[in-house]
Amino acid sequence: MFLEAKPMMLLCESALHAGSGSDLGIVDLPIQRERHSHYPKIESSGLKGCIREYLRERCTTESDHLDLQLAFGLEQGSIPNSPQLEDLHKLKEEGSNFAGALGFSDARLLLFPIKSMKGVFAWATCPTVLARFQKDWAMVTNQHDSFEVPEELTIPLESDLVIGQNQVALEEYTFTVSSAQQCTQFAQWLASRVFPVSPAYTFWKNKLERNLIVLPDNDFRDFIDLSTEVITRTRIDQTKGTVAPGALFTEEYLPSETVLYSLVFASGIFNSTIKGSFQKDKPVQEAKAVLDYLTCSLNDRVIQIGANASLGKGLVRAKVLS
Repeated sequence: MFLEAKPMMLLCESALHAGSGSDLGIVDLPIQRERHSHYPKIESSGLKGCIREYLRERCTTESDHLDLQLAFGLEQGSIPNSPQLEDLHKLKEEGSNFAGALGFSDARLLLFPIKSMKGVFAWATCPTVLARFQKDWAMVTNQHDSFEVPEELTIPLESDLVIGQNQVALEEYTFTVSSAQQCTQFAQWLASRVFPVSPAYTFWKNKLERNLIVLPDNDFRDFIDLSTEVITRTRIDQTKGTVAPGALFTEEYLPSETVLYSLVFASGIFNSTIKGSFQKDKPVQEAKAVLDYLTCSLNDRVIQIGANASLGKGLVRAKVLS
């Protein structure tokens, strides 16, 4: 039973391929998508594994390793040899196991970047995505009035996207929009939560505050189907200098600047025989300690998610929100 929860924002710093395996369609290696909406997503198991690997590589003490096991569950891989971790080795040898105190939801799509005739690109979303985000936000924060969902075909005041008479051109499509204070307020609210407080992100924060657009649901779905990055890759036969047989394939990517969000849940520690820094008098206090551990370890850090890490793909900046 999860006792505490927080939302986590994910900003793609480079293109991201969270793959769903091979496919017989136009794209050989498509990205993961929800079955009912076809919105792109990142499976919670993959997200949790990538975060765990990021934290594991940064463990410097036996206490760090112990906290990692308690937060994410007993790892069946290598555990450093240390007297402080003797209990973990004993559990592993006995074939015992225990669940971690942390849980993650699937990472859901929130903002999708689309090429624009003015302003370079727009961050697009739709009423369905925002209504779901509002519901998820209220569920983990108990704040039901943090923001209002803007109406479709609205943009912030003083937007950089407008051409002519209230027209916005995205890819080869033109939309008639209206400037709305409600959209301005939501863009400002969201920008302060997506980007770190850093001079390096001042430009991007201001850009989101001006270049947000709320599209109709059906138009947004068409863009996320047709405007993802599809890259053709190949391998050259070194003896012939030609493409190796069967080595030509296409991969689909979420473009950089895509914004997703996930929900992070925490419970009390499931194994009371192993003493770590999370053990408190009550399970609720332990759950809060685990969430604080994740927040301090992960906030505004860049982690790698998905395939092709050696090509610089899947770099994502994570931010756990209070």
